[in-house]
Amino acid sequence: MTTSLQDGQSAVGRAAARDPPLAAQVCGAAQGRGDARDPAPAPWPPVRAFVPPADAPRGIAADRRKKKDLDVLEMPSIPNPFPELCCSPFTSVLSAGLFPKANSRKKQVIKVYSEDETSRALEVPSDITARDVCQLLILKNHYIDDHSWTLFEHLPHIGLERTIEDHELVIEVLSNWGMEEENKLYFRKNYAKYEFFKNPMYFFPEHMVSFATETNGEISPTQILQMFLSSSTYPEIHGFLHAKEQGKKSWKKIYFLLRRSGLYFSTKGTSKEPRHLQFFSEFGNSDIYMSLAGKKKHGAPTNYGFCFKPNKAGGPRDLKMLCAEEEQSRTCWVTAIRLLKYGMQLYQNYMHPYQGRSGCSSQSISPMRSISENSLVAMDFSGQKSRVIENPTEALSVAVEEGLAWRKKGCLRLGTHGSPTASSQSSTTNMAIHRSQPWFHHKISRDEAQRLIIQQGLVDGVFLVRDSQSNPKTFVLSMSHGQKIKHFQIIPVEDEGEMFHTLDDGHTRFTDLIQLVEFYQLNKGVLPCKLKHYCARITL
Repeated sequence: MTTSLQDGQSAVGRAAARDPPLAAQVCGAAQGRGDARDPAPAPWPPVRAFVPPADAPRGIAADRRKKKDLDVLEMPSIPNPFPELCCSPFTSVLSAGLFPKANSRKKQVIKVYSEDETSRALEVPSDITARDVCQLLILKNHYIDDHSWTLFEHLPHIGLERTIEDHELVIEVLSNWGMEEENKLYFRKNYAKYEFFKNPMYFFPEHMVSFATETNGEISPTQILQMFLSSSTYPEIHGFLHAKEQGKKSWKKIYFLLRRSGLYFSTKGTSKEPRHLQFFSEFGNSDIYMSLAGKKKHGAPTNYGFCFKPNKAGGPRDLKMLCAEEEQSRTCWVTAIRLLKYGMQLYQNYMHPYQGRSGCSSQSISPMRSISENSLVAMDFSGQKSRVIENPTEALSVAVEEGLAWRKKGCLRLGTHGSPTASSQSSTTNMAIHRSQPWFHHKISRDEAQRLIIQQGLVDGVFLVRDSQSNPKTFVLSMSHGQKIKHFQIIPVEDEGEMFHTLDDGHTRFTDLIQLVEFYQLNKGVLPCKLKHYCARITL
């Protein structure tokens, strides 16, 4: 190191005697005197270098060495192999190139809407998936993640909407939008997104399913689902559909056949012979959309429409519109197309919902319960000292007893004050307490209730409560069961000056709608199934 410093001093000649900064000397030595003539700032106190006495022999030797150095400077400079050691005193000794590069993914701002048309802008990376966007909104809004939150692509100018699959890249979906189109991303629940994995019997009716090869014995819906996911064999979906003729406003009823290679239609009745089958559409480069207002916008014969739309930009002329006779038929066609297009990827999305590219999701946190809830234990406070209930059976029985005691207290909210005025005030409070519940929708029509339930999935037990339009004093429970929407009237009954609500002509009475909903969430009663999922209009 001493030799290098002496060489640096010799290279600059007399400049070395003017007390150059130590950092500049080190840099000059490392660069092979290539930067010796460049001025360097001196933020540190100058350090006087050691200079030998100037005698005549050493002065002559210094002049010769200086002349030699000038000849060297005229030659092309050699690239410095250690640039990180040659830095300005203002910069850090450790170069940024020594550290791992920061995430250089491009980011883009997207806008997501909810059912009540409130929106939220998010800055997301270019490779973020639909599932990661949902997870981001769940965390920001403190929602409970039950894997039913979904991102939708809404095309209002042509009245179409589709579910963006969890693995799809959101920025790629947005890149297919035209500049003049007012398309939107919607964030809401879709309970039916993977329902066919749980209850395949509702999605594949026997009269719509056949098999390309002969099968021995009956095939269960679960086996049909496994065939869709395998690559060796596949079931065929067949049936009549209304198809919109290309470039015309008329619709024609045709026999269709869905295979792994695409969708075909028969030119001769219900014949499946290859010479009678004509190709209609493939789904590798197209997406399947649900028609929201097929009758109004496209003159469809029914409201159960769907269509194929190319991935890249295309106008209404490029749409291949289809229409089914009923909701169950449309659901079967759309589900089969999704399975044939994505295959095992859908099953992986269902089994492992947190496998995303952008890493926005938190795999370590339970999706259904918070950390504080996971740390809770059952306690018994009935004695003089509290104790932890370690037996699960005992903990369950204690919880049931506490629930029954709470319900008895709730039933005494009416008629226990002994004062008509107090009873009247309590009655008024209980009559309006349901308005703050997320499952109650104030003054919506029957068609609007059906639209909300269809949007969030025709799964058994999806429900909402609304005001009755025909009778202002009553309410209506609208729910989904068996791929259909059913409506039940909630009638108020009076008994000894007290008001109750009932669904079964007074056999089972409830002081308010909250008790009624809670009861039918635990008991089937007169309903076709228990109430499971409520339709709510969230706000972002």
